[in-house]
Amino acid sequence: MWNETRGTGSVVDRAVGKQSSVWQESPLVGTDALLKKHLATAGAAFRLSERPFLELVNVRGDTRDAAFMHAMETVLGCRPPEKANTIARGHGYDLLWLGPDEWLVRSATAHDATRSAPLQAKLGAAFAGVFAAVVDIGSGYTVLEISGTRTREVLARGCPLDLHPKLFGEGQCAQSHYFKASMTLVPTGANSFDLVVRRSFADYFVKMMLDAAEPLMS
Repeated sequence: MWNETRGTGSVVDRAVGKQSSVWQESPLVGTDALLKKHLATAGAAFRLSERPFLELVNVRGDTRDAAFMHAMETVLGCRPPEKANTIARGHGYDLLWLGPDEWLVRSATAHDATRSAPLQAKLGAAFAGVFAAVVDIGSGYTVLEISGTRTREVLARGCPLDLHPKLFGEGQCAQSHYFKASMTLVPTGANSFDLVVRRSFADYFVKMMLDAAEPLMS
């Protein structure tokens, strides 16, 4: 969203827009005080933070279509994964399998509009004449980063998946939920995950996760 009032001492992020008087604001602005308290005391057991303003694009297409596969590889540096719940890594982008003809493309860093065109525009141009769809969903979601020795225990308190590292590790992804909030879960290390959550649930998600983590952090 675009906000026209400035805050001070915030741990949530803002990105300046084309007009200097407005900027994009993290959906976690309502949990700023809670996050400050958490980050001030977070240790090796568990830590939660945000990776704001990453590009998130939903892509639909047919992997049997050579033109579609070529367009994806040209723009992203890799072909979309065909195996369920796996990830392909390209040039600065991760491609997450969501379904047989659907993927979530996530950038590694926040997009700088002064340096390059948005990913949706790049893919849209590459898809000219191709039976495919691309939708920018970045403004409707955010990415949370969690890490620590007890991270899987914190997740297990509200997520029904079997999170044992032998079954769910790097190179995989899964759509699930944490208590009542949907999420896409991405292991990034032995004890670290990225969580793609809806903007409208981000405030609730953070509060529930920090509450679930509290007994495990001492």
